[in-house]
Amino acid sequence: MVDISRGSALGVSGASELFQMLRDGQPRTRAELANLTGLARSTIALRVDALMELGLVGSVGDAQSTGGRPSSQFALNPSAKVVLAADLGASHASLAVTDLTGATLAQHSGPIDISDGPEKTLTWMIEAGRTLLGEIDRSAKDLIAIGIGLPGPVEHSTGRPINPPIMPGWDRYDVPGYVQQHLEVPVLVDNDVNIMALGEQAFAWPQVEHLLFVKVATGIGSGVISSGRLQRGAQGIAGDIGHVQIASGAGVPCHCGNRGCLEAMASGPAIASALRRAGVDVESPQDVVSLVKRGNIEAIQAVRQAGRDIGEVLTACVSLMNPSVIAIGGSMARAGEHLIAGVREVVYTRSMPLATEHLTIVQSSAGANAAVIGASMLAIHHALSPESIDAMAG
Repeated sequence: MVDISRGSALGVSGASELFQMLRDGQPRTRAELANLTGLARSTIALRVDALMELGLVGSVGDAQSTGGRPSSQFALNPSAKVVLAADLGASHASLAVTDLTGATLAQHSGPIDISDGPEKTLTWMIEAGRTLLGEIDRSAKDLIAIGIGLPGPVEHSTGRPINPPIMPGWDRYDVPGYVQQHLEVPVLVDNDVNIMALGEQAFAWPQVEHLLFVKVATGIGSGVISSGRLQRGAQGIAGDIGHVQIASGAGVPCHCGNRGCLEAMASGPAIASALRRAGVDVESPQDVVSLVKRGNIEAIQAVRQAGRDIGEVLTACVSLMNPSVIAIGGSMARAGEHLIAGVREVVYTRSMPLATEHLTIVQSSAGANAAVIGASMLAIHHALSPESIDAMAG
C-alpha cells in the first residue's frame, strides 16, 4: 500500500475527498481543483500525486493555454482496476467485468440452478469470472471489488441470504466469506430487485434522485432510491410490495401464508393461472408474454388487469415517497405497454395531482441487463467510497 499521509499533515481523507470530485471523469487542472475546493495549490498537488500513485487518477492531457506552459489535467483512470458483477437468478446467471465507470469489458451468461446450493453456484461464478478476466488480459490482482445479486432477501451488512424461499441451503450462508477464499477483494451482496434499481438509475436516469424500480416476474418486488440513495430499511426488505394486500385478492392464498397478496394476483404465474382457469392454453409466464405479443385478447386483458392491481399498491408508494420515475422491469415487463398502461391507469387516476404532475411511469430501459449493471455499480460505489480509498492509501 502507498502511505499518502506519511511526511505530511494531510491525513488520508484529504486525498479521498478530492477523488470523489474527480470520479465524474471530467478533466480538471490543479488550479481548477484549488478553486473548487478552496485549498492551496500545494495541497492539491500533494493529493493529486497521492491518487496518481494509487493509479486511480491519471493525466489526461493539457488544458488550453492562455499564455505560458499549458496546465496538466487530471481525471479518474477508469481502467486502473476492474470489478466483477454477477446476477445470480433461479435458473440463469449473467456476469460482467466492468471498468470503474461501469462500462462492460466482457460478459457471459448461462444456465444455473440456484437450488444446487451456494458452494456449487459460487464456484461456477468464480471460475466464470476468472475466464472473463482472462479474455481481456486481466487477472484477479486487477479486481477491486465484486458485486452479487441474489433472488431472495439478503442482509446487506453481512451479505448473507435470510430465509430465501427458492434457495435451499443458502439461509445465512456466508457468501462474501466463501468468495473471498478464492478472490481476495471486498464482496457486496444484495437482493436482485435492489441491484436492478441501481442498474436502471445508472443506465437511464443518472440525474434522478427519486426512483422506484418494480420487478414483475415469478414474484413482485421493488427497489427504492430516495434522495439518490438506495433505501434498504431496518432489516433490508424495504420495497417488498409483493405481499401487500389488495382488494381484488380477497381470500386468494399466497405462498407466504397470507391471503390477498399482490403477488398472488399479478405475478407471472398468477396471470398464467388465471388464464388457464378461463380456458386459455397457457403453461408459463413466458407463454403469457407470447400470447400478448400475438394479440390474444384474453392475455392482453389479464396483463392489463395485473397492471391495475400493481397500480393499486403503487398509488400508496407514490403518496409515501413521491418518486419522479417508476420503472417496470422483470420478465412480465416484456408484455410491453399493456402492463404499463394498467399501472398508469390507476396511479394517475388515484394519486394526488401534485404527486403525478411530473411522474414518469415507463418500461425499464436497462431491461435484462439492469441487474448485472446494478451489481457492478454496487461494487464500484463501495470500492471508490472515501472509506475504501482511505483503506487503500493507509
